[in-house]
Amino acid sequence: MKRLLTILSFVLLVASCSKVPDDSIVIIDEPEKEQPQEQLPQDVSDDNADIISRIECPKTRGGNNIIVVKKDDEYGVNYFLEWDCDKRAQRWTAYRMYKDNTTTNVSRSGDDAWHEDEQIPLEYRSTYEDYHYSGFDRGHICPSADRLQNRNMNRQTFCYSNMQPQYNALNAFIWADMEAKVRAWNRDNFRDTLYVVKGGTIDGRDSVFDFLTHDDYGVLIPKYFFMAILCVKNGKYKALGFWIEHKPSYSQAEQKSIKQYVVSVDDLEQRTGIDFFCNLDSEIQDAEEKATVVGEWNF
Repeated sequence: MKRLLTILSFVLLVASCSKVPDDSIVIIDEPEKEQPQEQLPQDVSDDNADIISRIECPKTRGGNNIIVVKKDDEYGVNYFLEWDCDKRAQRWTAYRMYKDNTTTNVSRSGDDAWHEDEQIPLEYRSTYEDYHYSGFDRGHICPSADRLQNRNMNRQTFCYSNMQPQYNALNAFIWADMEAKVRAWNRDNFRDTLYVVKGGTIDGRDSVFDFLTHDDYGVLIPKYFFMAILCVKNGKYKALGFWIEHKPSYSQAEQKSIKQYVVSVDDLEQRTGIDFFCNLDSEIQDAEEKATVVGEWNF
């Protein structure tokens, strides 16, 4: 019976990357793990909710896209992402940051942690060969430094489905500064939970400027990168976005402050075509996405 279930699971996985109705979305989930409830603070009480019902989950595309979920035995959902099988690229990665899942207990994993995503069929996944000698960094979307709670959670961030090609000038500097700022907000006196959605643009001719082409099936290189952050503290919400053009180099003025890349989430939605935080109450979503009070974010 176990062998039969394994075969059926593989068949369903392959079928998920064929054309399906636009109003459906296929979720490729790791085996369900029972979570110790004492590890979950009240502000993440919906941690076991359906993935597409979680606050951090944008509106999904359906069609030839799948949701890939990474889980940990102890802490449940680590992060999840939307994978476009036609484009062989991820559209976004979403995850949460709160006290119990961001404690630093381990160091960054070694080079042996990089791996292909076996939850995605071979013909649709990205690989080491896509990046090798490409001139681009393997840019984490859910950062390794955000997942140092345990070894498994950290290693999962090294999955190629959690990567986008990035020039080093972005990955190691401005993007890294943005990620460090998000971690600076991840403290008890600032948030109960941070809901984070990040990615590079892959939709539309004006959003992609090149391909990594080591074969006939290239990997998209985004022209822009973005972050959407929702902060909840004592039942109060605030939201902020980052938007930056992806370039091989940046001037001193462009590197001076990440504050210049702040946009409202509403603006980010118009630029990306992604509906962020769509599971919020509509009144809260509309109010917080339109108004970003930069002074509330401690730049």
